[in-house]
Amino acid sequence: MTSVPDPDDTPPPLSVGDAVLGKTRLLTHQCRTCIFHPGNRMHLAPGRLKQMVDDTLAQGSYIICHDTLPYGEHPDTQPAICRGFTDRYTTWRLQIIARLYGFVEVPPPGEPADTTTEPEPAGTDRTSPGSR
Repeated sequence: MTSVPDPDDTPPPLSVGDAVLGKTRLLTHQCRTCIFHPGNRMHLAPGRLKQMVDDTLAQGSYIICHDTLPYGEHPDTQPAICRGFTDRYTTWRLQIIARLYGFVEVPPPGEPADTTTEPEPAGTDRTSPGSR
């Protein structure tokens, strides 16, 4: 006889929402091992990053930073949207979040909070036209 999985055994979906502020957590900058850094710091299989981005864009969603996942190096960190993804792409979900709720920017796990600068909106182009 096979056992029927208990619905309570399924973990709840990850939430990037900050219930207190009513905003969505977004990293202030890419984490040190961001999948979008040059050089494949996460040792992804060939084509894996493209597959992840294609799937995420097709779903109109976003990528959660791997460093903020509960099974990662920083299990007490709350999930946050990957800055590397938002700096390169936009989706309808990110647009809705920005317009209706906004973002609260949080530092990557293991890094101190920087209170000296104002957070920039997601998708802000930080390069000046002359530096391209």
